[in-house]
Order: sequence, then C-alpha cells, then structure tokens
Amino acid sequence: MRDSQPGQGQAIETTDRARGDQYRFVATLLSAAPTAALLAGVARLSGDDTAFGQAVAALAQAAAKTTPAAVEREFFAVFIGVGRGELLPYASFYQTGFLNERPLADVRADLARLGVARAEDRYEPEDHIALLFEVMADMAHGTLDAGPDRQADFFVRHIAPWAGQIFDDLAVAPSARFYRSVAEVGRLLVDVEARAFTLAA
Repeated sequence: MRDSQPGQGQAIETTDRARGDQYRFVATLLSAAPTAALLAGVARLSGDDTAFGQAVAALAQAAAKTTPAAVEREFFAVFIGVGRGELLPYASFYQTGFLNERPLADVRADLARLGVARAEDRYEPEDHIALLFEVMADMAHGTLDAGPDRQADFFVRHIAPWAGQIFDDLAVAPSARFYRSVAEVGRLLVDVEARAFTLAA
C-alpha cells in the first residue's frame, strides 16, 4: 500500500498541473489579443481523440488560418469596441444585467480570503472571466493555498453560474472567428471541471 501512494500523488499533481495549464491558457487568450509568438504557438498545438483534444486541434487550425492583426481587430470588436464590445465578460453583468454588482463584491471578498490583490497595472474588475480563470490556475498549480474543496467552492460560486453562457455567446458573437474556437475550448473546460467537482463532492 505504501508503495502505491507516491504514484497516486504524482498522478494527482500531474492532473492538477494540467488543469492549471488549461485555465491559464484560456485566461491568456481572453485577457488580450494573442501576440504573434503566442498565435504561432497555438497553431502548433495538437489534440487527442477526446472532445477537449479535438477542440484544441480546431483552435490550432484557426490560429494557423489567421494573422495577429486580424485577431487583434477581432479581440477589439468582441471585448472592447467603440463604447463597448459585443460581449461584457463579467460575472456581475451576466448574473444581474449590470456591472459592478453583488457578484463582483462576492469575488472580491473571496479573493481577499485567498490573499489575492489585483495587480496595479490591471484595471479590469475582478469578476472578469480571464481573472477568474487565472485564480483557478493558481489554485490548481498550488501557487495559492487552496485544496480541492476550496477550488470547488470558488468554481461553483464564481464560474459555474455564468461561464457556460459567456462561451456560448462568444461562439456566436458577430465578429468572432478565431474566438469561436476559443469559446469551444473554454466551454469544454468548464464542463469537465463541473463534472469533476460534482463527482468529488
């Protein structure tokens, strides 16, 4: 029995590391238009036969067919816009119809309990989907002291109620091309995590 425990622990660490990498990857694509280097890296990705792997492969194909300038224009139209973008990627907006409402206050309270403060050079409200995914990445990687129960609680409170909807909306946003594939990767990540947390409960 003692011989099997290190292997089991290593498998768990590998899984959590992969989860964290996936969260970080999607968060990076949702926080800013990818650089030329990042876009080239995405184009080199390959997937397996799982639904998530196939979504990654489709994202790689989308990256190979576009250009940094095109994706930058797309990102601006979808997330920034003149006045506002086609999507407002904030928990408050998706859950109440308004910005800076109770969901933002709840996120801030939980981030404070985790010891997380917004970086001085970031001006987005903390309930932005990319920031929430970054927090999940830090918890999965062990950068934040948060075990499985705390990760599940954060996910259920701040991501599960609305993340599926924003990825559905991103998939049909008028200006989305490359980001349609990002939406599928994000949606599947949320689905997998929701099932895993439910089974573990």
